[in-house]
Amino acid sequence: MSMFNAATTFCKRLNVKELVTSAPVYGNLADGSAGGLSLMFRRWATKRTAGSTKNGRDSKPKNLGVKKFGGERVIPGNIIVRQRGTRFHPGDYVGMGKDHTLYALKEGRVKFETHKLSGRKWVHVEPKDGHVLHPVYASCSTPQLETAT
Repeated sequence: MSMFNAATTFCKRLNVKELVTSAPVYGNLADGSAGGLSLMFRRWATKRTAGSTKNGRDSKPKNLGVKKFGGERVIPGNIIVRQRGTRFHPGDYVGMGKDHTLYALKEGRVKFETHKLSGRKWVHVEPKDGHVLHPVYASCSTPQLETAT
């Protein structure tokens, strides 16, 4: 019976308050090696570490699209269409930049044209003064067709 009594006192439940009050207070680690009930208290973080997020990245706008519509007046150098690839193809008096930007080479009005069969879209500038030949071609004499007699 005394054995049972000893076991009950040995296995007696202790609450945290009793453990903390009965534990000796040590100034440093060397004092703790003297014996007795030693408890290790660990501080837990009050805030979790920040995880990574998949948001927060965005590219700046490229401002693509038609800048001058059909019938609008343009001067040389005006950008008509900003595009990726050749969605619109350069026509008369229209140049194309290295990023496929279409721009006016002469003063005039913008005209869009679509090919009926292929669906290819062309952008032209109708010159203000009408159709004028380039000086290189104007200096050449145009060959006259001779009719057979």
